[in-house]
Amino acid sequence: MGYMMDLRALVGTRPIVMAGACVLLTDGKNRLLLQLRSDNGLWGLPGGSLEPGESLQEVAKRELFEETGLTANSLNLFDVFSGNDFYYKYPHGDEVYNVVTAYTCNDYGGTLVHDRNEGIELRFFELNEIPLAISPPDLPIIKQYLLS
Repeated sequence: MGYMMDLRALVGTRPIVMAGACVLLTDGKNRLLLQLRSDNGLWGLPGGSLEPGESLQEVAKRELFEETGLTANSLNLFDVFSGNDFYYKYPHGDEVYNVVTAYTCNDYGGTLVHDRNEGIELRFFELNEIPLAISPPDLPIIKQYLLS
């Protein structure tokens, strides 16, 4: 997250527009993978912000691997999200307006291992048992996915 840290050094905690990607990854039983985040204690999707020169698919694949140990063999564009519903103030005070490209993935490999710096736990959830404690920027994405 070098670029965002460099940018934050210049602008402080003021709101910025942050482009990124996330992955709605399902297993063979059609369960959705969620990460219990260490920054806010809420469940969310694997994902993160765009680094200079990266494509959004590269972001999705990189973040999925960094946060879960899984490698996406293929990604499918789900939707692009932005607007007031994607404003978020992190617990440490940084403010962002997220522009999120969401991908679905059910073709992946690797061994599930969580990144202890960003997450507390990784777990697959039945679609009718998604926890209520969802990180605010991920909630509209997950809701739309469940309706699709």
